[in-house]
Amino acid sequence: MGRSQETFGKKDNEKKRLKKRMEKEEKRDERKANAKPGQSLDEMLAYVDENGNISATPPDPSKKRIIKDSDIRISIAKQEDREPEDVVRTGTVAFFNDSKGYGFIKDQQTQQSIFVHANGLAGGPIKENDKVTFEVEMGQKGPTAVRVKHASATPPPAPVAAPAPEAAE
Repeated sequence: MGRSQETFGKKDNEKKRLKKRMEKEEKRDERKANAKPGQSLDEMLAYVDENGNISATPPDPSKKRIIKDSDIRISIAKQEDREPEDVVRTGTVAFFNDSKGYGFIKDQQTQQSIFVHANGLAGGPIKENDKVTFEVEMGQKGPTAVRVKHASATPPPAPVAAPAPEAAE
């Protein structure tokens, strides 16, 4: 005698599919039985009052405010004008590999290590522990020092001193 082409797995999967279909039909019938009769349009509406809160009662027409389209702004608020950051920074070369052409500069102000590549050097070669001035730009992997020069080549900008308070006589 020949064997049946259907395996146990196929029969089992078919039983699961039929069971799932029956459960789905039962849930649908239960929802239909428990459903409320349709509500009127007024019962389904929600209103927004003058304070922006959702309510079931319509707003009072006497409290209606007219808003012009030009007054509506959909954007990011402008930031207040800030003092521009000091573009030229000073630091010390913490590490520099001449053969590979890259290194790191430790910023004096933030104590942050900033990557520097030989292409970013403007004032000749640099060595470890050299004092340098540089500018920071965002590179592919983070901040990168560019226009790097020896600090002795370009004096740092003189700090603006506040006037001394007058002594009382």
